[in-house]
Amino acid sequence: MFTNQRTGQNAATAASRTDFQRDFDRIIFSAAFRRLQNKTQVFPLPGSVFVHNRLTHSLEVSSVGRSLGNAAGEFIFKNFENALDENAQNFYLHNLHNVIAAACLCHDVGNPAFGHSGEDAIASYFEKNENGLKSKFSEKEWADLVNFEGNANAIRVLTHQQNGKDEGGTQLTHSTLVSIAKYPCEAIAKKKGTVHRKKFGFFQNEKETFLEIAKSVDLIKESEEPTVFKRHPFVWLVEAADDICYNIIDMEDAHRLGIVSTSDCESLFFELIKSENQNTKRVEEKLAILTNANERISYLRAKVINSLINKSLEIYRDNFSEILAGNLDKALLDIYKSENKSLQEIESFSIEKIYGHKAVIEIENAGYNVMYELLDHFIPPILKEQSVRKSYDKMALKLLPKQFLYEEGSDYQKVLGVIDFVSGMTDNFATDLYRKIKGIDIGMTM
Repeated sequence: MFTNQRTGQNAATAASRTDFQRDFDRIIFSAAFRRLQNKTQVFPLPGSVFVHNRLTHSLEVSSVGRSLGNAAGEFIFKNFENALDENAQNFYLHNLHNVIAAACLCHDVGNPAFGHSGEDAIASYFEKNENGLKSKFSEKEWADLVNFEGNANAIRVLTHQQNGKDEGGTQLTHSTLVSIAKYPCEAIAKKKGTVHRKKFGFFQNEKETFLEIAKSVDLIKESEEPTVFKRHPFVWLVEAADDICYNIIDMEDAHRLGIVSTSDCESLFFELIKSENQNTKRVEEKLAILTNANERISYLRAKVINSLINKSLEIYRDNFSEILAGNLDKALLDIYKSENKSLQEIESFSIEKIYGHKAVIEIENAGYNVMYELLDHFIPPILKEQSVRKSYDKMALKLLPKQFLYEEGSDYQKVLGVIDFVSGMTDNFATDLYRKIKGIDIGMTM
């Protein structure tokens, strides 16, 4: 179920940290992680009011994930101690939380700029240009492109060897990598309504790498053709940490921006705390001391997150046999949401007041257009034979860094190189490049 085997060079090296602590450190110092600081989480990145970006979101998800991993590890050790060898006992007591924290830290590294609209732009580029492009790819390769999304791209970002770089990408352990594989299937196997096949988890280019990961951690295979695996038990904890944070912290950001009133936010958070039969008298006493609106919301947010961590762990423990068998069919927080009206109300309120807010819609529209146009600038030239490229094709490709150019590869690999470049861009970099190639900003900048 766990291994310290890594992508790329697999030989273990002596260090004062465990292999799984080293995963966390490698992610922290990686360029892909640093770029998350300028990628939209939900709201446009304003200058004067601090809201979460992908990096701060990932750090908070990692903190929640560490708590979940700690408690889950103790539960597994306590209930299965006799079935675990000494190495496994040590892992669950002292290292599972490191794996979950590291996986949470890198779960969003495959997400493009501008949130989900960036994903939509990449997928729809291929859909809208089907007539001229589809014939260049196999059925499975085409499915990757028209269904592009960040989960599969994260596996590529973390494992793919770019031109001139080391083998194995970030060279994380297979345990950490499999923990972010919410949808362990290929794109052609997508199936709505099925929790582990709602999206897909790896591109065809990384299929062999994923199969190696799946084998090393004993993933349960559901189907050979198309390739589908059941989720790894660690995935549920990473997913729960992510769900807890974005459900609650988006609300806090909306409050700071003045989109949600203090009274509405307090009411929604307090009702959720109350629904868990916590000591609300103590909460009320604390709120009576706090007069700063942001501080009141921060306090309630912390209480809510603690409640959701405890509830997620309870559901994880109660459904552990189903999780081990790969048969649980709903995310942990979705199970809780189905029985908790307060959490349902927070979700409904968020959809109406936050995700439908004008500022959010504007950034999604703008981001979609920026990403779409960048792809349209690079993909037609890269798919032309070098001998027939015009001067403007060559000029366009000069903007592609060498590590993303796969001139000797297939059309599929060439296009993935362009997607690597565009999807890795920060919001600002993508916007600046878009303005330059469109002639909106003209002049030399470094």
